[in-house]
Amino acid sequence: MPSQKNLSPQQLSALTALGLSVPVAIVVFVFKPVWWVPLVSFAAMFLGSYALISYALQTFIYRKIKLIYKLIYQTKASKREEFYYKNILPQKGIDEVREDVEKWAIQRKEEIEILQQNETYRKEFLQNLSHELKTPIFAIQGYVDTLLNGALENPDVNKKFLTSTSRNVDRLVNLVDDLDEISKLESGEQLLYQQNFVIQDLLKEVYETLAIKAEEKEIKCIIKKGCEQPLTVYADKEKIRQVFINLVDNAIKYGKQNGAIESSFYRIDGRRVLIEISDDGSGIAEEHLPRIFERFYRTDLARSRKVGGSGLGLSICKHIVEAHEQTIHVRSKIDVGTTFGFTLPKKKD
Repeated sequence: MPSQKNLSPQQLSALTALGLSVPVAIVVFVFKPVWWVPLVSFAAMFLGSYALISYALQTFIYRKIKLIYKLIYQTKASKREEFYYKNILPQKGIDEVREDVEKWAIQRKEEIEILQQNETYRKEFLQNLSHELKTPIFAIQGYVDTLLNGALENPDVNKKFLTSTSRNVDRLVNLVDDLDEISKLESGEQLLYQQNFVIQDLLKEVYETLAIKAEEKEIKCIIKKGCEQPLTVYADKEKIRQVFINLVDNAIKYGKQNGAIESSFYRIDGRRVLIEISDDGSGIAEEHLPRIFERFYRTDLARSRKVGGSGLGLSICKHIVEAHEQTIHVRSKIDVGTTFGFTLPKKKD
């Protein structure tokens, strides 16, 4: 017997007609106790009731449901959809239709939430981009105006102002280059030139490149004991160099004086290598961690602008790692430090 909560229009019509026909047949039998008379009455009543109720359901209920379905999908019905509305939909129970509508409502709610999140992200991105562009542009404008208004003839001032102008131009160029890099990575235009190389050797090169910055804060850059054994990965060496530079540079900027940056390397699941770079700096508050890889997202605006950078470094790291079909993550605790980790495929034979 079909579930009472999921009856089709035909089943509902038949049950209703049966409920009307049986009492009528009983009454007829009481007044006319001849077996064929109540039987004929039952048959006539059942068929007439069934036809009338079924017609009413199809005309006044499922026609409205058909309109609801068309509204849900917001399209002019194709021949296939018309066949569905005419032949399949009327076989569905009211509860099945309700479930369809509820699923549609949930799907639309999720889509609206995603759109709202994207709109919020877009607004924040434009605000941050505007700020990042205005800061060096206004600085350049101020220096140039001062030079044009007479400071150009003053040898004690002009070189200083021109040097500052050049520094801000470099900042603009770096910002545009970073944005271009992210755009290419997102669109897939940036091709990967993958090769086998020893990951520890690449990190040592990056340590040497940033040695002067690290020495200024007396930060030691080391490889964790037990992780010195060479591990070969298959990746774009220059892109991974960029990831290392961004992560180590951040660790130096936000690391504590006389601190340490420690890198570790592990084989995992026979197919990948896990790389982690840890510092013992001030750490990142938990509420910021889910958004740390967003473009221009800064956990501390004043401090971040003081130490410099475009605010795109971590976002570039994320896109590069994901372009290798791998993942990047972060762990952090206030006053303890931060660890960035990502995976790379092991060497290709």
